[in-house]
Amino acid sequence: MHSFFYKLSSAMARFMYGRNGTDQLNWAILVMYLVLWVIRILVSALDVTVAAMIIDVIMFLLAVVLLWRTFSKNLAKRRAENQRFINWWWPIKNRFAAAKARKADKAHKYFTCKNCKTICRVPAGKGKIVITCPKCGHKIEGKS
Repeated sequence: MHSFFYKLSSAMARFMYGRNGTDQLNWAILVMYLVLWVIRILVSALDVTVAAMIIDVIMFLLAVVLLWRTFSKNLAKRRAENQRFINWWWPIKNRFAAAKARKADKAHKYFTCKNCKTICRVPAGKGKIVITCPKCGHKIEGKS
């Protein structure tokens, strides 16, 4: 039995050689597909046929794009598409992760410069302080 699965995985690896496979954009498309699938289930429970048909068409198109990108041999174009997606998504993802980390940090207080939007970190519990922004030199007054 072990030999069957080994042969199957080897055949799949040979088939996928030179193809795009999965990347971050494909994962995002898959997540969008699954979210629409859940919405489709809820819409069908409400018996809204027009909305269900529209969702079905969008889900079909997402499935086609997902399979086409996965099995594509034009690696340069698929990598460029993925890089554009990452350049768009990464700042959004990092903004939420950084805000969560700042909220969890109880040893520091964070101030945002009104002039250049730089986030300045100072130790908590120092009372009323005046901070000079390291980027633009603007003065920030606050309580740490």
